[in-house]
Amino acid sequence: MEINRSVIVSLIANSLGINARNVENTVALLSDGASIPFISRYRKEATGGLDEVAVGNIKEWNEKFMELNKRKEFVLKSIGEQEKLTPELEKKIADCWDSTELEDIYLPYKPKRQTRAEIARKRGLEGLAKWLMTQQSGSPETKAQSFVKGEVADAGEALKGACDIIAEWVNEDVVARQIVRTRFAHEALLTSKVVKGKEQEGEKYADYFDFSAPLSRCPSHRILAVRRGENEGFLRVSISPDDETCIEHLSKRFLKNNGKTTKYVAEAVEDAYKRLLKPSIETEFAHLSKEKADESAIAIFSENLRQLLLAPPLGQKRILGIDPGYRTGCKVVCLDEQGTLLHNETIYPHPPQNERSKAASKISALVSTYRIEAIAIGNGTASRETEYFIANLHYNRKVDVFVVSENGASVYSASKTAREEFPQYDVTVRGAVSIGRRLGDPLAELVKIDPKAIGVGQYQHDVDQSKLKRSLDQTVESCVNLVGVNLNTASKHLLTYVSGLGESLAQHIVDYRAEHGPFASRKELKKVPRLGEKAFEQCAGFLRISDAENPLDNSAVHPESYPVVEQMAKDLQCSVKELIRNKALIRQINIKKYIGGAVGQETLSDILQELEKPGRDPRTKVQVLEFDANVHNITDLKEGMILPGIVTNITDFGCFVDIGIKENGMVHISKLANRFVSNPTDVVSLHQHVQVTVLSVDLNRKRIQLSMI
Repeated sequence: MEINRSVIVSLIANSLGINARNVENTVALLSDGASIPFISRYRKEATGGLDEVAVGNIKEWNEKFMELNKRKEFVLKSIGEQEKLTPELEKKIADCWDSTELEDIYLPYKPKRQTRAEIARKRGLEGLAKWLMTQQSGSPETKAQSFVKGEVADAGEALKGACDIIAEWVNEDVVARQIVRTRFAHEALLTSKVVKGKEQEGEKYADYFDFSAPLSRCPSHRILAVRRGENEGFLRVSISPDDETCIEHLSKRFLKNNGKTTKYVAEAVEDAYKRLLKPSIETEFAHLSKEKADESAIAIFSENLRQLLLAPPLGQKRILGIDPGYRTGCKVVCLDEQGTLLHNETIYPHPPQNERSKAASKISALVSTYRIEAIAIGNGTASRETEYFIANLHYNRKVDVFVVSENGASVYSASKTAREEFPQYDVTVRGAVSIGRRLGDPLAELVKIDPKAIGVGQYQHDVDQSKLKRSLDQTVESCVNLVGVNLNTASKHLLTYVSGLGESLAQHIVDYRAEHGPFASRKELKKVPRLGEKAFEQCAGFLRISDAENPLDNSAVHPESYPVVEQMAKDLQCSVKELIRNKALIRQINIKKYIGGAVGQETLSDILQELEKPGRDPRTKVQVLEFDANVHNITDLKEGMILPGIVTNITDFGCFVDIGIKENGMVHISKLANRFVSNPTDVVSLHQHVQVTVLSVDLNRKRIQLSMI
């Protein structure tokens, strides 16, 4: 069937509360291959200034309705092939834009396996079922006698078959399904019980061995935990409303009186509910609740990833990276300002070797030889001891010491990417390089790692993996384009996420750069094989050339707007170079004078902001955090202690805080602030420096409860 785009636009606009014209323009841009970052940054006039979230939502809803349209085509074809498609039914399907409603409409026409009702029909009992449904006076047994023939042995068997047909009618009734759906939505309980004999093996799910809660109020982490326990075979899970209430509401729809025939219809209605409707709607709600839990978990993971990718960079400094360890020693690497590996070796300052003096001499010498400006220490095993050791050494220059998250470093070190970068080094050296580089520029280094491996999520292995990948990839793309990319130094992995590029074009850019040297201008991108006008339009504004002849090439001003800036400079009787960063000149510009065509006030306002601070990095500056010098392991903790810490992960039930020991402490959502908090991200952000109070310490389970109040 033909796609009614105006209807889809109207539905999206109503669903999201966005002006229909802006939705229409956004859908058109997306259909034309424009990326979300490009649309939100450079097409504000068309979209009404919609941000990336709004544009992403429009894309998601548009894809959802396009998929629904395909399903409608299939349903119409299926019913048409059965020669049961009436004009009324066709219109009903065409006007339907709800997937659940569409499946309810299709259910009576859906090809079925050999059901009890189908067997009864083949035995000629549909007429008896229709007579029973009229619920008129008369003896059902006498009426049934006339249907006793063939495979129907007696009146009882005839009535039983007729009731099976009625039960199927009830199950396929759109209103009946909505009645049960409403009861599930209002009062269904999510219940879990331990599988007998699995108590010890499934002890980690002890909180859910006898668990029951209203499904509508069950947080996502509980739903995902229960479902994981079920999948692993430790829990039996059900979703159910009050059965009697459901049957009562269904009876009101189908029962007409209290006669003898009504008794059989009542039995069929109860059977329909218990055998067909309830299991079907339970499956539907299990899927819906899982879907909502997935969305919540994915949203948390994506936000955590965003904060991690946009973590403050130290910048182009000479860094010494350390991957700490005990028995195998601490892997040490020295990196230059571009993150190039200059030197690597291993020191053994901790047990069992205890070569502290030798290790101290080596570190001091490396700092001096390679003019090290900062030291990055991984936060894994032996991190605190290594930090203490490094921080107490004497250097011939000022050296800042940072503890850096190791999340994903081991995944990177064993990856194909790491092997290509460092074929001659083992995984330990590669891991130390990753730790050092992510201090200098977290974004540039973390894009090399599968986002799922970075470890800032909640139940990430339990959610829909395709949706998770799509969301995380979109988050990485958003962050990369927000910050901008140096065209002449960016790795293939970083370029891959630039708007309009992808893996193939990113490789072509790297190959071109290797053959022809650094890019002198953005327009030179057009010489890259297979990088056409469309790709150039999408990517150019997000790529930077620091020493380009045209200073706009090192800004977020898109090449399509260069003529406007040149006209501004001409009107001010200065060069573009003189105009940039000159606030006095910029303030003389009357943007209304330059409005015209596709260039509107919002684009011009962005241009002026960019001229003031071209290529400005939106990330903040990195800060040093010093942990409490008296706390080295969990046994040092005492209730009431106030400690400095850093937020390492955020979930929908609170956040985890590194307080300088192996085990992270947990701040429950109720202990984040002296007020009600519905979303932890309203209070804390990843890598935020916080002060926490120790509430309790469970040494056996190695659990630490903290408070920020």
